[in-house]
Amino acid sequence: MVDFNSEQLMERSPEMPVGAEPLTADQAIANLRHEDLSLRYYAAWWLGKYQVRDSAAVDALIAALEDESDRTELGGYPLRRNAARALGKLADPRAVSGLIRCLDCSDFYVREAAAQSLGMLGDRTCVPHLISLLDGGVEVAQFVPGRPHLAQPYEAVIESLGALGATEALMLIRPFVDHAVARVQYAAIRAMYQLTQESVYGERLVQALNSNDVQLRRTALSDLGAIGYTPAAEAIAASATENSFKLFALKGLLEHQLRSTSEESLAPRAIEIIGLMDTLL
Repeated sequence: MVDFNSEQLMERSPEMPVGAEPLTADQAIANLRHEDLSLRYYAAWWLGKYQVRDSAAVDALIAALEDESDRTELGGYPLRRNAARALGKLADPRAVSGLIRCLDCSDFYVREAAAQSLGMLGDRTCVPHLISLLDGGVEVAQFVPGRPHLAQPYEAVIESLGALGATEALMLIRPFVDHAVARVQYAAIRAMYQLTQESVYGERLVQALNSNDVQLRRTALSDLGAIGYTPAAEAIAASATENSFKLFALKGLLEHQLRSTSEESLAPRAIEIIGLMDTLL
C-alpha cells in the first residue's frame, strides 16, 4: 500500500488564494507573472477551467511550462502541471512543442499532464515522443520506491496514443492489458479497442463494471463512454455506480453513435440509448 503525500494533495482543484479578487481573463493572464506563486498557480488552473481561448493566455501558459520558481520540497513543479493541463483544454496547436518538451520533465505529474493534453490536442507529431515513454515495456512499469506513482504516467500515455490512433504503438501497448495496476490495464484495453475495433476489448471493460472497487467501476464507465462501445449501454445503465457517471458514459456512447451515422433520423440504437438515459434522470 502506498501512502499519499503532499505531491498528490496538490493535484486537487485549488482554492482561490486568500484575499484574491474574482478573476477576469485579463487578470488571470497578468497573474501568471505575479510574484505571488499561489496567484500564478490559481491563474493557470482558472484559464483552463474556463477555457479562455485567448492568444495571450496560451502564450502565458506556454511560458509557464518552463517555470522554475514554483517548486515543491520534493522537486515537483505545481505551476507547470496546471499550465500543461490548461493547454490541453484550449485547443491551440502552438502548445504542442512545449508539451512535448514537458515529457522529459523530472516531475512525474508534469509528464502526466503533458501526455493527457497532447492526446486532447490531437496532433500526431507527438506520437514518437509518447511512445518513447513506453520504452522498456511492461516489465519496468513498476512503482518508484517511496513514491505513489509508477516510473512513467503509463495510463495517460496509453490513453493518448489510443485517442491519437497510433497503431504503430500496438505492440508496445498490448502487454499493458495485463498490468498489475487495474487503471493501467483499463487504459490499455481502451486503447486497444480504439486501435483495433476488436469487441473483445470492449467486453473486458464491460466486465470491469463488476469490480468490487467503485472507483474502478467509475473508470470503466468513463473508458466505455470514451470509446463509444455501444453494446455496453445496458450494462452501463445497470452498473452499481451513481447515475451521474452512468449518464456521462451513455452520453459518450450516444455521441459516438450519432457521429458514425449519416442518417437524418436517429438510428434504432441511438433511440435505445436515449431511452436508457431517460430512465436514469
